[in-house]
Amino acid sequence: MSIQGEQEFSTEIAAPVDVCFQVITTFEQYPEWFSAIAAVTVLERYPNGLGKIVEFGMDMMFKRIRYVLEYRYQPPTHLEWRSVDGDIESIAGRYDFQPLSKIKTRATCRQAVSVGFWVPGAVKKLLEQTALKQSVLEFKAAAEAAYAAKASRKSKSA
Repeated sequence: MSIQGEQEFSTEIAAPVDVCFQVITTFEQYPEWFSAIAAVTVLERYPNGLGKIVEFGMDMMFKRIRYVLEYRYQPPTHLEWRSVDGDIESIAGRYDFQPLSKIKTRATCRQAVSVGFWVPGAVKKLLEQTALKQSVLEFKAAAEAAYAAKASRKSKSA
């Protein structure tokens, strides 16, 4: 998928691919680790339980923004989304997870957002890059914490 205006950010995560995929697809927990997200509702699920249609709420200083994304998956290495409703004109993106070892993953997020109102080009690009990087780094912290908790539980039961 290549989208005009698409931004990309990659990072290495100290967690296996399956943990990364589980964290990124557990939408209901986003408000716990994703600072921009105030509320999440999974409106529809695939038969395997993964969220298909997901509604997000973001609290901005000046207003609450609502958007709805439709997801497609190739577990555990790929998910992509596109907007189907909401206050933002369009959102399309994807996450790809590449295993680097049994306990390390390269996560790459690509996303293009059209807010639906004019923003100067240089400002828009800076905001998009900063927001994407922030969201990926917050995801990284959540995935690493989930893996550490899982490893801790495993060592206590051994």
